[in-house]
Amino acid sequence: MSSLIGKGLAISKNALFSVFINKAGKLLGRPFKVILVLNETADKLASKESGDNKFKQLFSVAYTLIRLVRNYVSGDYRQVETSTIVSGLGVLLYVLSPIDLVPDFIPVVGFLDDLALISWFVDKFQDELEKFREWEGTHATEASAAASAASQLNESYTKAEQLPAVAEIGHS
Repeated sequence: MSSLIGKGLAISKNALFSVFINKAGKLLGRPFKVILVLNETADKLASKESGDNKFKQLFSVAYTLIRLVRNYVSGDYRQVETSTIVSGLGVLLYVLSPIDLVPDFIPVVGFLDDLALISWFVDKFQDELEKFREWEGTHATEASAAASAASQLNESYTKAEQLPAVAEIGHS
């Protein structure tokens, strides 16, 4: 795995990747466009299946990165440096782009540079990802409690609708 991180580090220092970082910085001010990029990247990652455990872990982290950027853009999660978000979005743009150091149409090898860059990001920003996952766990608990309360209110409203209508006295 460390050789994968090393390859990712080399890619992160490449001039081509700096193009994606610049694009990410400009894109961050356009939340709707960021969401489109996140959805496309998630679709691209979902279409690639690997039996290798470390690759599955990288896919899991890539999905965490997508959720992190999505929550940052929506304003739900801001306990992260903007530079981390820009780097993460740059990584996602690189993964999404068919034109990178090793084109994605080359079987297996074409996707390894994407995985290497994700590995580099994970290595560099592991603490930020862990903080986000902790927040996500807490936030999910709060969200499910709120959803449960809303569901109970909806059930009581539905039951009230099912009661027979009662005519008011004095009106015909």
